[in-house]
Amino acid sequence: MKLTSADRRLLALLQTDVTRNQADLAEEAGMSRTSCWRRMRELEEAGLIRRKVALLDPKLAGFNIEVLLFVAMTEHTDENRRDFERHVQGLPQVLECFSVSGDRDYMLQVIAPDMDSYTSFLNTEVLPHPAVRSASSTFVLKRVKYSTELPL
Repeated sequence: MKLTSADRRLLALLQTDVTRNQADLAEEAGMSRTSCWRRMRELEEAGLIRRKVALLDPKLAGFNIEVLLFVAMTEHTDENRRDFERHVQGLPQVLECFSVSGDRDYMLQVIAPDMDSYTSFLNTEVLPHPAVRSASSTFVLKRVKYSTELPL
């Protein structure tokens, strides 16, 4: 998808605050209100703008443990991967899941209110899965950077 400089300005503004009124967005992006509205709809229909959401503070929401969970599969078959990925989709504690290269097959970003909750999650939802050979947890001590903004 080709983006104009006005598109990039508009998208950068939306990434910082999607609640801005359309007149302000249009003015700051250097567009008319009508063209701004139309372009936003086009970008949504094209799938570039996936959703508009509120970003919550995990700690204030009661999630005090953040874990990078590395998972190794029993077998590297398409069926195993599909089954595990389908399983992960249904786990609300998993914020992100990546298929990765190296010694492990997946990396999951997991949140939990406390260590007991995380231990229960690991022992009931991940380790018993038939596609999982092993899992290794790395606990986040401090988040140094977090951004959802793409560098447009």
